[in-house]
Amino acid sequence: MTLEFAIRLTEILTGFAFIQQSMEHIFAPKNEQILFIPRIILCVFLILGFETEWVSLALMALALLMLYRFQGPYNGGSDRMSLLLLSCLCLVHFLPEQSWRELVFGYLALQLVMSYFISGWVKIINPEWRNGLALNDVFRYSSYPVSEHLRGLWNWPKLLLVMSWAVILFELIFPLTLISQPTLILGLVIAATFHLANAFLFGLNRFFWIWLAAYPSIIWLQFRIFDAF
Repeated sequence: MTLEFAIRLTEILTGFAFIQQSMEHIFAPKNEQILFIPRIILCVFLILGFETEWVSLALMALALLMLYRFQGPYNGGSDRMSLLLLSCLCLVHFLPEQSWRELVFGYLALQLVMSYFISGWVKIINPEWRNGLALNDVFRYSSYPVSEHLRGLWNWPKLLLVMSWAVILFELIFPLTLISQPTLILGLVIAATFHLANAFLFGLNRFFWIWLAAYPSIIWLQFRIFDAF
């Protein structure tokens, strides 16, 4: 996979991810619409490949205005990943040297890898994740839109314990998926399925699309590493 193709895929996926995020604000107050409706229009240009360097820069300007409007990344991790993607897209478009652009895109890939590993590390040092109580509380008490049928899973502590450790171990070993193309593809499929399940079970749909938008960078990085050897 070439750097140019990976960047293009990232632009397209980022555009779709931002449109999905922005649709939540279509019927919001006017001081929000004035930010998110132009964002949708810019994302259409980004997807179509029209002046993507300037579109990325305009999207970054809007992102900074949103940070001011909401006093920070109001959707937490998904907004931080959005800013990371936009920053990297702007840099790869405007940096003059190919090697610098590769470093920026490689940094995006490494941040993606670390997002999984650090998430697993935070869980494994938390005793409530190690004994399954964290997932028990999610299904029993959380305000996420979990169906009543699924809430009954808190009655299955052994199943939740297995689920907890499955998530922890996968996140911790995710960096090892880089050892080959089949393992990386398998790892990304599992990770995407995990995000999709969270979207359906808990309504965390922002994480699914924006994390997928970063996947081309890690696929490119693996190609780049193997090409170097």
